[in-house]
Amino acid sequence: MSDASTSKLLSGRCLCGNVTLGAKSVSPNVGACHCSMCVTWTGGPLLAVDCHQDVSLDGDSVAVFESSAWAERGFCSRCGTHLFYKIKQSGQYIVPVGLFKDDGDFVFDHQIFVDEKPQYYAFANATKNMTGAEVFAQFTAESGPE
Repeated sequence: MSDASTSKLLSGRCLCGNVTLGAKSVSPNVGACHCSMCVTWTGGPLLAVDCHQDVSLDGDSVAVFESSAWAERGFCSRCGTHLFYKIKQSGQYIVPVGLFKDDGDFVFDHQIFVDEKPQYYAFANATKNMTGAEVFAQFTAESGPE
């Protein structure tokens, strides 16, 4: 996975248009999360990109659900559009890639929580695959001791 991010402002909006989202630093690397929470939240894998900490949200219907001790999920309370997964400690936003216009710059290159992936679907893309334990180990190594 490359750490290169686009420096152009990308924007998106929820289905009803009440919430707009802007991100100045967006990774071109699309990842699929197969954890049980994402599958329950989305009805399938969450396909998302890392937008780091520089995300703006405008609109009066942004709702936040604290899904764990370390993360929260944002959505539009009017139409239900998923807006972000945010890691509380770092302020890092993981944003569903479908909110942004597909301009051909995105590359699907990694999958996480593959050990929790339901058996009824599979992707044909060659990707880096990580189990939940590997994800937590990487997160702990990158963030250091709490």
